[in-house]
Amino acid sequence: MKADIKGGAAFGYLDLALEPGESVTTESDAMSSMAAELDMEPKVNGSLVSAFFRKFLGGETFFVSRFSNNTQETKRLTLVQPTPGEIRCVDLNQGSICLQPGAFLAATDGVTLGLKWAGLASFIGREGLFKLEVSGTGKLWYGAYGALLEREVDGELIVDTSHLVAYDPSMKLKVQLAGGIFSSFFGGEGLVTRVEGKGKVVIQSRSISGLTGWVNPKLY
Repeated sequence: MKADIKGGAAFGYLDLALEPGESVTTESDAMSSMAAELDMEPKVNGSLVSAFFRKFLGGETFFVSRFSNNTQETKRLTLVQPTPGEIRCVDLNQGSICLQPGAFLAATDGVTLGLKWAGLASFIGREGLFKLEVSGTGKLWYGAYGALLEREVDGELIVDTSHLVAYDPSMKLKVQLAGGIFSSFFGGEGLVTRVEGKGKVVIQSRSISGLTGWVNPKLY
């Protein structure tokens, strides 16, 4: 399978060339265009119980789409995410990565989606009560609103709420005030997320909550 991420950091999209016999699982409604000969099958996102929890507690869709090339020729598929921003590919080799709700875009066979308790700190930090843990062997594509910034952490890192996209499962999240009570709330920062441990985190340069906070006052 040949995969190209195009569109730049602002308007990324995923262009896939599926060889005969290849398949890919995508987030529901991610398809922008596809060869007419490709087979598309909606599937429950895991078991009925896990799909329910991923939708209502993990921010993911109840169904995913599986695209298969059952022809004898290479067929193209284009995938997009719901918000403008960067898309990134990860090669999983029996490893795992945690994603914020809504970040998953697509994965090859051998990659599974699981839901784990993220804790109250994650919920207060507007990252959700549960986290999506992607594991297995294969390619994973995910994205978010804005550019994706990668940081290596060995100790602690402060991340503004709603900006954390992906992180190693061993990392721990805590929520705290950005500073003192007065400076935190009157300075506009409020609560932040403290990421602790050793590993890699990915941060988005923009947040939907920041966009809505800027747009809403201008609509009235």
